[in-house]
Amino acid sequence: MNYVIPPAPIPAVPVAGSADSFAVRRIYCVGRNYAAHAREMGSDPEREPPFFFCKPADAIVPVAPGSTTDVAYPPQTTNYHHEVELVVAIGKGGRNIAIDAANDHVWGYAVGFDMTRRDLQFDLRDKGRPWELGKAFDQSAPIAPIVPAGDSGHPTAGRIWLTVNGQLKQQGDLSDLIWSVPETIAHLSKYFELFPGDLIFTGTPEGVGPVVKGDIVTGGVEGLGELSIRIV
Repeated sequence: MNYVIPPAPIPAVPVAGSADSFAVRRIYCVGRNYAAHAREMGSDPEREPPFFFCKPADAIVPVAPGSTTDVAYPPQTTNYHHEVELVVAIGKGGRNIAIDAANDHVWGYAVGFDMTRRDLQFDLRDKGRPWELGKAFDQSAPIAPIVPAGDSGHPTAGRIWLTVNGQLKQQGDLSDLIWSVPETIAHLSKYFELFPGDLIFTGTPEGVGPVVKGDIVTGGVEGLGELSIRIV
């Protein structure tokens, strides 16, 4: 097939302990999936159905283990925030996936950051408008290598944390998720057909806050390693 414009490179994330890569099709993100974070965002943490937003696949910034990757401070914001998250990589697609079968659709897990232009997000939220300008911008999804589920298992508990310049800012446990990974997959698959290559950012614990140029942001999930970026 001939294209009038050369196709862009396929966004991909390295696989931990391998020379292989995981091609990314689509990025889904769960909003306010930890009760304490919902409260700090001014929302009721009652267990209502989860809601989702998307980022473009090319928003990912793959970060190699043990390295710190530069991420540009984005334009049109003065309140740029960190959010550390467990990321789920889908390896088997489907619609209307049952909760008890959801883990069969997971290829692996990773640590990711949902970087956010908080001032734009809040302005859009208050006007009842979509969040894209606050969430779906370039380099808004740094991610560590994906750990295959065969190596990590399917974590339901474990520390999740983030530091800025060595100071602890976010800390929680995967057991604090309002909607578990299987529940999230099952609910999302009612609205979208999931495909291999999809990523799901599952939400962030409390303690989100601003970063500025020069800051080193490091986060991790127990059993899945760490992720480190420098804001430039």
